[in-house]
Amino acid sequence: MADATATRRPRGALLRWLLAGPVREAEGPYEEEGHDAHAWWQVMCLTGVDYFSTLGYQPGIAALAAGSLSPIATLILVLLTLFGALPIYRQVAAESPHGEGSIAMLEHLLPWWQGKLFVLILLGFVATDFIITITLSAADATAHLAENPFAPALLHDNPVPVTLVLVAVLAAIFLKGFKEAIGVAVALVGVYLLLNFVVVADAVYHVIEHPPLVIDWQRALVAEHGSPLLMLGVALLLFPKLALGLSGFETGVAVMPLVRGAPGDTEASPAGRVRHTRTLLLTAALIMSVFLIASSFATTVLIPHAEFEPGGHANGRALAFLAHAYLGEIFGTVYDISTILILWFAGASAMAGLLNIVPRYLPRYGMAPDWTRAARPLVLVFAAIAFAVTIIFKADVDAQGGAYATGVLVLMSSASVAVTLSAWRRGARRRAAAFALITVVFMYTTIVNIVERPEGIKIASFFIAAIVVTSLVSRIWRATELRTERVELDATAREFVEALRNGGAIRLIANQRDAGDEAEYQAKERDVRDDTHIPPADPVLFLEVEVCDASEFADVLEVRGAMVGPYRVFRAESSAVPNAIAAFLLYLRDETGKLPHVYFEWGEQNPLIHLARFVVFGEGDIAPTTREILRQAEADPDHRPAVHVGG
Repeated sequence: MADATATRRPRGALLRWLLAGPVREAEGPYEEEGHDAHAWWQVMCLTGVDYFSTLGYQPGIAALAAGSLSPIATLILVLLTLFGALPIYRQVAAESPHGEGSIAMLEHLLPWWQGKLFVLILLGFVATDFIITITLSAADATAHLAENPFAPALLHDNPVPVTLVLVAVLAAIFLKGFKEAIGVAVALVGVYLLLNFVVVADAVYHVIEHPPLVIDWQRALVAEHGSPLLMLGVALLLFPKLALGLSGFETGVAVMPLVRGAPGDTEASPAGRVRHTRTLLLTAALIMSVFLIASSFATTVLIPHAEFEPGGHANGRALAFLAHAYLGEIFGTVYDISTILILWFAGASAMAGLLNIVPRYLPRYGMAPDWTRAARPLVLVFAAIAFAVTIIFKADVDAQGGAYATGVLVLMSSASVAVTLSAWRRGARRRAAAFALITVVFMYTTIVNIVERPEGIKIASFFIAAIVVTSLVSRIWRATELRTERVELDATAREFVEALRNGGAIRLIANQRDAGDEAEYQAKERDVRDDTHIPPADPVLFLEVEVCDASEFADVLEVRGAMVGPYRVFRAESSAVPNAIAAFLLYLRDETGKLPHVYFEWGEQNPLIHLARFVVFGEGDIAPTTREILRQAEADPDHRPAVHVGG
């Protein structure tokens, strides 16, 4: 379609910079993403700053929750990671290779507005997971910084300002660009994993050198839990408390557009990107599994349980405790610095996920301003929200832990449901049954987490309510935008337009089709000519737009031409009738060089009812709404198609 929108004012340098580099174009969810692609292992580091950073606190959480059972409970976590979460997200990667995640797989389960509301609720949990990842990780980095013996008291006494500074620096990196974020992530993850290998290997060596420590641990196990079967049962019941060790999978698929594919990849079929993302997920899961098992065993055997309690030196920092205890204060401080940096930058994977997911849904639904397709304004929005969350929760890690776990588990549960239904629809009954079993485990874990830590669902509910309300307000605010991406004509409709190019004035009668026979158009023409005084010699055409799915926002207007007796009729389907009519009128103007005239009849209902019907059903009082859309789209009245109303 030729330029049918109002001429935009020149942008200032700051605004041009902010809006540069859109996350994706407007024409549906499968267009070119607009990011530089990177090797899978580099993107793994970006997602790994979240996933791998859990080593900073996961062994301590496991020891505090499970005591001497910590290694067994961690083994169950690892088994569910490798044989539950990993297969689920490998399938998600195959079915949503453009970063939409499991939300895209569930989007079409419910039609119309129900589907949109369902997506908004899931986006609320995405926001809970990813925003809390940013704030909790930064707060945890602040806590590790304050616990270092060389840290000044000023840092210990001011956790909120320190956390806000960490969030601000993270946002500044993303304002610079994704390339810089990935470069930082690669460096941090490489150093962090190397230091963890040294700490864990040294700890395991100490355990091997002192066999009585293992014997003491075994005795404690038997004394506390008795038989191996009872140990296994208790460990299974304790699993929900360790579920934070599953974080990172959702961001792994959310940032898929950053993964470089194979030379033969297309946006419609990026097989190489899917294969590389699956390699990313598998490699990250294997690395993390080895570290989790080894660190859990070493910390449980070597550290007295009292040190894991609140106020203890190993509380939330078990590996850091071992680094200081066995490798000295200097190495321990280096380890602390590495842990602090990766915990701070753990929010980078969440930020990257938000920047890829949000623009794929809300702008497409008309539920966010169009500038949210660009990355930098979103970075500022998410940073502001993270600031607010940090201040509200006073940079307290424990206060945010429930919300973090709730967001992670709900997303994993939704992914499990999505792949289960997908396998069932494809006829893969055995795979569907296996995925269903994993779904039951994740749902059980989610429910237990919500019951034990109800503050998590409360925080998530706030995010959901905020997203739903602001989205609906945005949808109403943007309702009178042009909304049509382009106009496409079939051969008959194009013949009609060619005839208009060479004829006189263009006069279209808007009609809501009933019988669709010659008598209907004859009666309609007679009534409109009588009411609006169209010159008898001027020919008229009819324009009919039917609503397909009013919950959609932008669409391609496909216009078909039809001859009904002597009458020429343009027919189309759209999510909103007046927006489609306005777009077609502007298209005719640009194609023919003439200003079209369109003729309506007044509606009879209350204007407020018409407004509600327009927003929800895409109809309402068509005439004034069409005129308002044209007024907004074309600022110059002399170049604006004319709207006439009779009756």
